[in-house]
Amino acid sequence: MKTRKCKACKAEFTPSLPMQKVCSFSCAIDLTVAEKKKVQRKGELILRRADKVTREGQKTRSDYIKAAQTAFNLYVRTRDAKKPCICCGKPLAAESIGGGFDCGHYRSVGSAPHLRFEENNAHGQTKQCNRWGAGRAVDYRLGLIARIGLEAVEALEADQAPRKHTVDELKAIKKHYAELAKQLRSQL
Repeated sequence: MKTRKCKACKAEFTPSLPMQKVCSFSCAIDLTVAEKKKVQRKGELILRRADKVTREGQKTRSDYIKAAQTAFNLYVRTRDAKKPCICCGKPLAAESIGGGFDCGHYRSVGSAPHLRFEENNAHGQTKQCNRWGAGRAVDYRLGLIARIGLEAVEALEADQAPRKHTVDELKAIKKHYAELAKQLRSQL
């Protein structure tokens, strides 16, 4: 008979049976274990994919809003990393534990949810100003006028048009801002 390569150890051997794949009993055991692991991994992959589809189906609109908001906030923090705080003018320190600054909204997401994804409404703000300084709206407005101009600030303040994003729009927003943040990080 013609020689073959063992499927387990890759050594050359002369088979004694026509369908023989391995050179010895120990290689047969190794091959069986490897094939079982391969089948098990394939089964786990199928389960993970099915689980992902199930979890995707269980997400609420609120979950999509949170994911889009996270991507948007990351983009704003990346965009404003080299700029000073919009309120106090202090440098934004990214090295601090948990990040040294937030994505602060001029018109808060609570009072103006329709502006949550408006880039002119969100800027890098120290945690001190954003969280413990209650947003420092007056100082924020002054910094905003200096940064984008009085007309743009007044347009933000006058904007009352409701925007209710669909799930597909929220997915697109998340994807858009995640890609923008990735591009900005690669340029830094």
